[in-house]
Amino acid sequence: MTPMPIATQNPATGEILETFDAHTPEQVQAAIATAHATFQEWRLTSFAHRAALLRRAADLLDEDNESIARLMTLEMGKTLKSARAEAAKCAKGMRWYAEHAEALLADEPVDPPAAVGASRAFARYAPLGVVLAVMPWNFPLWQVVRFAAPALMAGNVGLLKHASNVPQCALYLEDLFRRAGFPAGCFTTLLIGAREVEGVLRDPRVRAATLTGSEPAGQSVGAICGDEIKKTVLELGGSDPFVVMPSADLERAAEVAVTARCQNNGQSCIAAKRFIVHDAVYDAFAEAFTRRMAALVVGDPMDEATDVGPLATEGGLRDVDALVDDARAKGASILCGGRPVDGPGWFFEPTVVADMTPDMAMYAEEVFGPVAGLYRVADIDEAITLANGTTFGLGSNAWTTDPDEQDRFVRDLDAGVVTINGMTISYPELPFGGTKRSGYGRELSAHGIREFCQIKAVWVG
Repeated sequence: MTPMPIATQNPATGEILETFDAHTPEQVQAAIATAHATFQEWRLTSFAHRAALLRRAADLLDEDNESIARLMTLEMGKTLKSARAEAAKCAKGMRWYAEHAEALLADEPVDPPAAVGASRAFARYAPLGVVLAVMPWNFPLWQVVRFAAPALMAGNVGLLKHASNVPQCALYLEDLFRRAGFPAGCFTTLLIGAREVEGVLRDPRVRAATLTGSEPAGQSVGAICGDEIKKTVLELGGSDPFVVMPSADLERAAEVAVTARCQNNGQSCIAAKRFIVHDAVYDAFAEAFTRRMAALVVGDPMDEATDVGPLATEGGLRDVDALVDDARAKGASILCGGRPVDGPGWFFEPTVVADMTPDMAMYAEEVFGPVAGLYRVADIDEAITLANGTTFGLGSNAWTTDPDEQDRFVRDLDAGVVTINGMTISYPELPFGGTKRSGYGRELSAHGIREFCQIKAVWVG
């Protein structure tokens, strides 16, 4: 297979706008050496010093909001309005960790210390060192910042191997932290291909890794780090359920369902993908949902009126088209959409597929595009069984105003995130991550900042 070039290719037109030379092995080694040396000093800095720099990065990001939003849209096709929101969310996340990191990582005393025969006894969170982040293109800033902000505040330093189709976003992030005053080596972008990742992971100066991406990528990074006995956090795919029960506000559920499915042009691990609807309200929900999906405006992502832009890659468009074709050929009903859009670029119509059966590939596989599968169930037991009947377990959504049903969904949905009467979103205040083949470990909140810390037990006689 030919390696993917490191290039900016406009998914709205297919045009390659700029290409970048990959870093040489010597440049990669120099970057690791600088990061390792910087860590020895950075880990000794105060929380107040780190927080001041991170707040400065947030301020700069806010100043750059329009230009970096346009760059995100240009490189991976998300709508300009969603790109602006992503940049703003990154600045918010930076400020949250700048404000809270010191308290989240405060020493945890044993009380009373006499219980362990000490004058003092406590647990301390200490940074690990150089952490490699392998990140995807779909949220080219947020995926990185939600790792970088807590990692840097904890006293770690970061190396970024970003997706090869968003090189300018990757270089922007390194420049952002540099302009904010972070020392050279605190955050470094490596322009390398997937084949070069193993060498970085096996370098003894690299102490841990985090990856957001596909199952095969997660398997590879997890296996290498397992062999090297290094800590990993993996956030992989999802095929999130969106369950609608009879007590739900159907119009509101249908409205949110469209956003939950088509956010980021349908290219989100936590996008709702399987819409599981109680028989009593199935027809009404299907009509309202399909009507709204069919009304979405597909077009130039730079246009403020556009709801859904192109898929990020030509290969992604082919994958989505193949999954819909397979379902159609095996008897599924296409309630709206169902085809690539004629013309330049990699656009796919917002699509609703009904009459799903287990022999269809999209019944079990993640669809990374604006395509929803509709499922009819008889009761809450069947809904939960179907919701959990996948190898994934990232997010989940359930719509019901019945308190007992809400408790059932919270207890029994096998997912890292359970959202009731809303759609799955990541927040700095809440832990984020999956179960089963959606990965392990957590990002965000106190749990996320502690993932790349070693916990020292301290006993003072």
